[in-house]
Amino acid sequence: MTKHSGVKALILGFFTVASCFTFAADATQASTTTKSSPCSAPEFHQLDFWAGDWDVFDVDNPATQVARVKVDRILDGCVLREDYQDSDGHNGQSLSIYDAALKVWHQSWVTNRGQLLLLDGGLRDDEVVLSATEHLPDGKSKLIRGTWKPVGSGVRETAVTSVDDGKSWKPWFDLIFRPHTASASTSDDQKAVAKLDTQYQAAVKANDTATMDRILADDFVLSTGSGKKYTKKDLLDEACSGHVQYEHQEDTEQTVRVWGDTAVVTARLWEKGTDNGKEFDYTVWFSDTYVRTPKGWTYVFGQSSLPLPKTSQ
Repeated sequence: MTKHSGVKALILGFFTVASCFTFAADATQASTTTKSSPCSAPEFHQLDFWAGDWDVFDVDNPATQVARVKVDRILDGCVLREDYQDSDGHNGQSLSIYDAALKVWHQSWVTNRGQLLLLDGGLRDDEVVLSATEHLPDGKSKLIRGTWKPVGSGVRETAVTSVDDGKSWKPWFDLIFRPHTASASTSDDQKAVAKLDTQYQAAVKANDTATMDRILADDFVLSTGSGKKYTKKDLLDEACSGHVQYEHQEDTEQTVRVWGDTAVVTARLWEKGTDNGKEFDYTVWFSDTYVRTPKGWTYVFGQSSLPLPKTSQ
C-alpha cells in the first residue's frame, strides 16, 4: 500500500471480470431486449466515494502533502483504477472490483518498488475494509488491514498490521484525501523536493546505498569546487566501501526553487568525519538539480563549492 513513507500502500492485481449476459427465450426477443450494464448493481459502487483527483496528507500532519492520487472508473464502470504518486518517488497503481459471485471486493496493489498486495473484503457499515497477507523476503509474513471511509468531501484511508496472526495490531498509516487544488502544486513540489534532498543527505551520512540508488539518476554527475567529477557509480562505490564515516552531514539555509519539471536546491552543508581514518571537518555551499520523471523527482546534477574559510562557517 502506500503509502507514506510511508508511506501508503495496498491495492490489487488483475482479476477476470465475469460478464453477466441475459439470454432471451428466442433470437427475436434477444434482439429487442435492452441489456443493462453488467456492473449496475449497487454493490459495484460501494467504493465510488473514492473516485476523484486527490491531494493526500497524513492525518497527524495535515499541512504537508505526501502524495497525489487519481482514482477513476474503467471497463464500463466495473473497475476502480488508482494511480498513486508519493512525494518521495514511491509510486503505485491498483485495481479494485466487486466479485458478484463471491460477494466480496478484491483489490491488487503494485509499485515501482516491486511490491504486490492482494486484498479481499467488503463493506462494513459506511466503510470498505480489505485485508491481505504480505509475504516478506525473510520468509515471514504479516497481516494487513486497510479501511476506506468517506469523510466530508474527502476520504480517509487507514492501515494496520499484525505479525502475530491478528492477536495484536499496530498502525501503519493514516491518510486523508482532499480534492486536488492546482494552486498548491508549486508549494507541494517545493516541499517534496526539499524532503527528498534531506533524505539523500541522511542516506549519504549512513552510507545507505539503497536510498542513494533510488534518488540518484543513472546519468547523475557531481561537480566539486576542486574540479573533480563523480558519477552515480562513484558515489555508490564509495558508500559501499564504508571508508568514509560521517559524524555530521547536515544542511542549513535550504532553499528550493521550482520551474515546471525542474527544481534546484541550494544550502550550506556541514561535513565532518573520517576518510580512511583521516579526519575532515568543513562546510560548503551546494546546489542540487532535480527533474520530474514518471517515477517522481530524481536527482540529476550536483555542484559544491570549495570548503568555506573557517571564519565564514
